[in-house]
Amino acid sequence: MVAKHWMKVSVVLVAVLLVSAACGPAPEPEVVEREVTREVEVEKEVTREVEKEVEVEKEVVVTEVVEKEVIVDPTACNVEPPADPVEINLMGWSFPITDFYAEELEKCNEVENITVNTQLLSGSDAQEQVRLALSTGGDSPYDIVHGANSVVPEWGGAGWLMPLNDLVEKYWDEYNLDDIPEKAWEGGTIDGEIYGVPMVANTLHLVYREDVFEEMGLEVPETYDEVLGICDEIGLDNMDWDIPFALNLSYGRGWEIEFFQMLRAYGGTYLDEDNMPAFNEEEGVQALDKLVEIANTCMGEYGLSMSLNDQETSMQVGTLPAANMWASRCANMSDPERTDLTDVIGYAPAPRAVEGGPRAGSAWNDFYFIPATTTNDPDLIFRIIMEAADQRSQQEAAEVGMPTRLSAGEYGGPYLDAALQTIAEGVGIYDKNPAVPIVIAKLTEFLPLVSTGEMTSQEALDAAADAYIEEATAQGYIE
Repeated sequence: MVAKHWMKVSVVLVAVLLVSAACGPAPEPEVVEREVTREVEVEKEVTREVEKEVEVEKEVVVTEVVEKEVIVDPTACNVEPPADPVEINLMGWSFPITDFYAEELEKCNEVENITVNTQLLSGSDAQEQVRLALSTGGDSPYDIVHGANSVVPEWGGAGWLMPLNDLVEKYWDEYNLDDIPEKAWEGGTIDGEIYGVPMVANTLHLVYREDVFEEMGLEVPETYDEVLGICDEIGLDNMDWDIPFALNLSYGRGWEIEFFQMLRAYGGTYLDEDNMPAFNEEEGVQALDKLVEIANTCMGEYGLSMSLNDQETSMQVGTLPAANMWASRCANMSDPERTDLTDVIGYAPAPRAVEGGPRAGSAWNDFYFIPATTTNDPDLIFRIIMEAADQRSQQEAAEVGMPTRLSAGEYGGPYLDAALQTIAEGVGIYDKNPAVPIVIAKLTEFLPLVSTGEMTSQEALDAAADAYIEEATAQGYIE
């Protein structure tokens, strides 16, 4: 912007008279001052500040971090490969659900540097191999060993098993281990030390032919006295059947398991507070007499020779009308590839010893243990066990047995309700007293002698009690 202003300008005119003279100096110049007024145009810039709010569109660059999707196959063994080759060996015993878990463990053979070997024998043979291997105190040839409730006080109490508390805590969230009930974890725990991962839930309960019971007008038995009545009705000499009813009395440990259930159902126990035998008291004699009566009335000599496999096969082919069978084997009864009788095989809770008393069915869990003397990394071994015990594996395992996870329950077979009712209303688990395995061993030795007539019930129990006292005293359990 331009503004005009008047300015007063003073101009000094200097008149210089130059005189050329040949002689004499130049005169002083005459100075004349006069004032001249001019109009001068001055350009002046005027700046005016204007504040204005302006919306400015800014280009915002957003960097989005996208994680690359990692596709995990839930059916595979998702274990990081170790730096060096490792061989993991399992010793266990075979029935449908443990066969399934063995296959799950063997999937880890697909992982680089991992080799998994699974050896499944009969129950008694597998446990004997574990005892021989771990009792020496040297390096264990096995990295995973399978065992049930009854071995926890023996193997854990002897220091053969590794406590797993730190590993359970480390992987609790990753593998959602609170999906396995606290009671199942307690079965593998001694004095706060967790020794086993619960893999299988189990119990013995009634399996029977619904069509035969309906045709003969038989009621599902609530007590063993009613079982005896059914056996009388069918008849031990009935040529249509192998035997009327089966218990697992084909070997010494089978007698002990059935005796434990019956003893508890009569209100008895194995040991008193001083670790002295209580199993040879009145309740014990009642329990063993009842087993002998069932053997004589329902099974006979042929029935006493029938193994668990024999009983399972007889139910599947239709030559056995009823049995007290492990839930772990009942899954095969609903498999159309194994039997044509899936529609007529029924399931009920275990009978009671006395009316209104607990059901003569115990609560079992099968565990995977890590031997204390394994030479391989326990963290890796535990992760491999977890891959067989995860939610997906146990849901599939429910098709062939009774897993431990609550979330797998809805995937189980038609026997599941009867099994769960038996556990809920039954006699529970063995006491986790380290002297109990001695009781089991001595009863296993002497109980079968009542079936041969070599001893009465009282004589067999007293002989087992004497043998127990001698051994328990030598081991320091009795002062």
